[in-house]
Amino acid sequence: MNKSNNVNDRIYQYCKDIKLPTIRECFKEQINDAVIRDINYEAFLAELLQKEWDARRQTAQANRIRRAKFPYKKYLEDLSVQDLPEDAQKKYKQLRTLQFIQEGRNLILAGNPGTGKTHTAIGLGIKACEEGYSVWFTTVPLLINYMKECRSERTLRAFQTRFKKYDLVILDEMGYISFDKEGAELLFTHLSLRAGQKSTLITTNLSFERWGEIFQDPVMTAAMIDRLTHQAYLVNMNGNSYRMKETKAWMEQQQIG
Repeated sequence: MNKSNNVNDRIYQYCKDIKLPTIRECFKEQINDAVIRDINYEAFLAELLQKEWDARRQTAQANRIRRAKFPYKKYLEDLSVQDLPEDAQKKYKQLRTLQFIQEGRNLILAGNPGTGKTHTAIGLGIKACEEGYSVWFTTVPLLINYMKECRSERTLRAFQTRFKKYDLVILDEMGYISFDKEGAELLFTHLSLRAGQKSTLITTNLSFERWGEIFQDPVMTAAMIDRLTHQAYLVNMNGNSYRMKETKAWMEQQQIG
């Protein structure tokens, strides 16, 4: 008994020192289970290592999701695909493969408010995190304000380095607020850093012919549209309000009204 305890203590300490927390916590239970099932050493070791690998994978996924700064969690599995606009329904299967990220191509979800653009964007972002991609979510107004702060604090170069390395940047709410010349120039410059190399997902409530309303510069507007849409995936999100359908379903579930 003492010898067994001594061996267990050594295993525990080794796991602690070389940072194998899952094995450290479960090895005794796994040993007992292996004895009962009478499995060989190779199978026992493989199962023990798989537990550690699974735990680390889950932790890494959780960390990527946390660092992505999603405003809330929305999963593709929670998306009512049949209630999305027709074009989104047709392209849904292709989008969820994340092929656009593998190819470094942009994805633009354009349509009227409430049709599921942000839910779709967050769902794709979380799936990307789960599959090992680095993701960052922000709104266009927040991004522009942040870039202006970086410029004034002389940290813009460091931000540029981080910004262009993300596998996927999600820019929500393009078109809800117009911005000045400085903001437009900063946005154009930073999106150009990613063009043709990394994916940017943009949600917008404005058709491209109305982007001049937010950039207020026809030359820059044309250049921005050309840069963002080149070989991009474009999804028409015009349709009935997806959000209203969700609210109605929730009210019915709560037996309200």
